[in-house]
Amino acid sequence: MNMNLYMGKMLMVDLSAESVTTEPLRAEWLREYWGAWGLALRYYTDAVSPEIDPLAPENVVVIMTAPLCGTLVPLASRMCLVSKSPHTGTIFESNVGGSFGPELKYAGYDGIIIKGRASAPVFLKIDNDRVSLESAEHMTGQGIFETEKLMEAAIGAHGAKTLAIGPAAENMITYSMIGSESYRQFGRGGTGALFGSKNLKGIVCRGTGAVRVADMSRFLERTDHYTKNDLLCDDNLWAKTDGTPILVEVTNEMGIHPTRNYTKGFNGRKEQLNSDAIQAAKLGNRACASCPMACGKFTRVNSAEIEGPEYETLCLGGSNCDIHDLEAVIRFNRLCDDLGLDTMTCGSTISLAMEMTENGVHNFNLRFGQVDEYLKVVYEIATLSTERGRDLAKGAKHLAAKYGAEELSMEVKGLEMPAYEPRGNFGMGIAYATSERGACHLRAFPIFATDPHDIDALVSDVVDAQNANSIKWSLGFCDFWGTVNTSIEADLMSAGLGEAVSAEELDRAGERIWTLSRLFNLAAGFTAADDTLPKKIMERPLEGGRHEGRVFSRADLARAMQSYYELRDWSAKGIPSSRKLAALGLETTTL
Repeated sequence: MNMNLYMGKMLMVDLSAESVTTEPLRAEWLREYWGAWGLALRYYTDAVSPEIDPLAPENVVVIMTAPLCGTLVPLASRMCLVSKSPHTGTIFESNVGGSFGPELKYAGYDGIIIKGRASAPVFLKIDNDRVSLESAEHMTGQGIFETEKLMEAAIGAHGAKTLAIGPAAENMITYSMIGSESYRQFGRGGTGALFGSKNLKGIVCRGTGAVRVADMSRFLERTDHYTKNDLLCDDNLWAKTDGTPILVEVTNEMGIHPTRNYTKGFNGRKEQLNSDAIQAAKLGNRACASCPMACGKFTRVNSAEIEGPEYETLCLGGSNCDIHDLEAVIRFNRLCDDLGLDTMTCGSTISLAMEMTENGVHNFNLRFGQVDEYLKVVYEIATLSTERGRDLAKGAKHLAAKYGAEELSMEVKGLEMPAYEPRGNFGMGIAYATSERGACHLRAFPIFATDPHDIDALVSDVVDAQNANSIKWSLGFCDFWGTVNTSIEADLMSAGLGEAVSAEELDRAGERIWTLSRLFNLAAGFTAADDTLPKKIMERPLEGGRHEGRVFSRADLARAMQSYYELRDWSAKGIPSSRKLAALGLETTTL
């Protein structure tokens, strides 16, 4: 395969040896894994043993751009990070938008592979072909916003792009994250702790090159065609007009809006957190590279200001904690973004502590709807400065286990659930149970299914979406181009590469990527028993909303998993068959 769309070079960073080198991109993997998630996964599984300790120096972090990243294709600027999660122990992928991915390609690199541990805090400075490790001692303890400013000053280029961690990651909180350009995040799974464990405070990048395509005229014509005739259509324009806060009304109407630690499916005070409330507080919009949607909404309430909050934060840091004060949620969001905490896990863990307090399990001095302590504990978590901060820093699974409240913990494989109630939509429960990284809404999102409790139909929808999203993230597309499909993707890739790419081979690549992730988790010790849901979902009837009284029972789950494994051609133990591995070209994998 030719190197159109690719830069053909990887940065190899060995922090223990204090060395930075380059290697040619593994061209033989491109036609099977393509880029971003898939290619990062292939590099990662080639580099480590599945039993590796995520926080050990020997663990590797792979950051990978996508082939369409850095071009004028809209909503295709995302890049991925793949490693083993310190929060869950699973393989995991996290992706981020903004402009760092394109900037890295303009500097001449498709990705970065990081291993080892620096003897003192450092940051990686990439200025085209001048790459170095620099002291970050003066940045230690700084929040992400200030760290980004310091790294930008160090490279001497206004507008340089950044990845940075805050105090939470320096303290290796397992749900700490990596921030990018202030309000973008490698959010879930503990990406920040991976950098923290390596004494890597961040990366700053400046690039002045360009991405080559085979035929610029045809490439721009196809890009313009799909932008006008598919992207900018009614099915997608909600992202431009409202952004994710529109989901506050949608999920409440559907009865799947988590409230009071997933006790209820409806928030009776949603008007204070919905899209209208965000629009009333909006200062302006912000877009990622090459994106006409500008879904990011800058908001201000009194002196509280943020880009956001996005839906997951409005729900998990708002409704699920019974907080209906938009100013408070903005402050919560900003604290997490600067200190470096995943808002989803942080909000979910706080809501668990609130329920544990109110149920008399343990008094954390955190109660539903109580704003002051809700905001105070975020700093305590990030800095490990109090006993309750240290408790909540472990996340929901470990917090519940410590105090014997497992029936209240809302997580799958250790990852706290997103803001869509599975009792009201079994498809989300199936998606959570089978996701490679734990509970996740970015693998499948069947909330608009005709029948939200038709298990067989929903299993089929979930499998199709997981395969489609595996290749979608590998090509760098944003979730908000909801109508993009492998036919469109193949046409754009063909125009850019100058080689014929078919929808069928992209479909097969998506299933290959999903299956390789499964093989890694199996080798890491996960089994079909881990494809499960929280006790509360299976045992406690949902309160409020359209699906009041529902549970997603163990019998429902068993039926769903049987159907899921059969459809994927996996055994009853969730192991891909030799026939399936051969069909995907994975029969010789050493995992």
